Amino acid sequence: MIKNILTTFAFIFILASSVSCKNELITVSKSVDKKEIIDSTITAFQKTILEQQIDSVFKKYNFNGSIAVFKDSLELYRKENGYSDFKNKVKIDSNTVFAIGSVSKQFTAALILLQMEQGKLNVTDKASKYLKSFQTKEYENITIHQLLNHTSGLNTFGGKLMFKSGSDFFYSNDGFNALGQIVEAVSGKSYDENATELFKKAGMKNSSTGNIFKGTEFASAYLGNPSRFSIVPDMPKRLGSKDIGTPAGGILSTIDDLRIWNNAVYGGKVLKPETLKQFVSKSSERHHAILGKMGYGYGIMINTGSPESYFHSGYVKGSPSLNIYYPQTKTSVIILSNIADEEKGKSWAFRPHVEVKKITDNLENTLLQLRTKH
Repeated sequence: MIKNILTTFAFIFILASSVSCKNELITVSKSVDKKEIIDSTITAFQKTILEQQIDSVFKKYNFNGSIAVFKDSLELYRKENGYSDFKNKVKIDSNTVFAIGSVSKQFTAALILLQMEQGKLNVTDKASKYLKSFQTKEYENITIHQLLNHTSGLNTFGGKLMFKSGSDFFYSNDGFNALGQIVEAVSGKSYDENATELFKKAGMKNSSTGNIFKGTEFASAYLGNPSRFSIVPDMPKRLGSKDIGTPAGGILSTIDDLRIWNNAVYGGKVLKPETLKQFVSKSSERHHAILGKMGYGYGIMINTGSPESYFHSGYVKGSPSLNIYYPQTKTSVIILSNIADEEKGKSWAFRPHVEVKKITDNLENTLLQLRTKH
């Protein structure tokens, strides 16, 4: 498939170049910018490819949710399908607010790093310096760094460590909830207040924690399928419960707010350059059951091969999500949904997300190949 796209792109380049040359020879349109012609042609072609291929994913899975692709702030693709409220047949639209599950972890990581920038902590500090609950022989040597990249050995808080801290990877929600408690301890403010300030700093206007959500556009979460479903009770308040925890998976957001977040955080508007480097640097390795082998930074996953990308999946009952950012082209891919058939397993719920990631990975690789050739 890449070969076919590449061939077409190459043809477009030749065509655009020749058009530009002709214009230069005629001298009527000396102002025509060859790069501008090529860029606009490529953008049009990207839109066509995304529309054809992602539309087919919607159709194949009868995907209930929203998918969008942006280059910086330019919308390349966007589609909403299905209902935010199945009972009352309320359609999903651009204002729909979704539970984003573990995509929340990058916000918690950013909050920790912002406290570090203010001199209130260091990632090399032991968590026991800030939390009494970590002042036990089992947990006393766990560092903030190890909580951020899931190498602490912690699974469920209160249990034995899975391994010696720093020696392996084990994904821990309780580890990120502990990070939220550290943010509260050093800032003197609740996690909800800190998160609200972060949303404002990034320019996000429709995001919230589940605890304090006051809006009317929330997509209720469901288990099953559009013809046979049951609502997940007590949403979004349940996201703040001990079973999930707001810092680990309790943030609500929209397609547009996640685009704004990606542009802000990776564009250097949230963290200082050296801090951002820590955020996205691979410091551990994860073997994801659905997405495969990857690097892990601070609350963010990293492609091990090409293309370069930062991403994170999220899942709380009925709400599978995926947020991807390709730094070389400043492209965001955001996939949000509010129904999952758990009887078929989580891997089934994430099939549309995996397919879309393959489509956009392939397209990104093609663009990068063209960049090196021209």
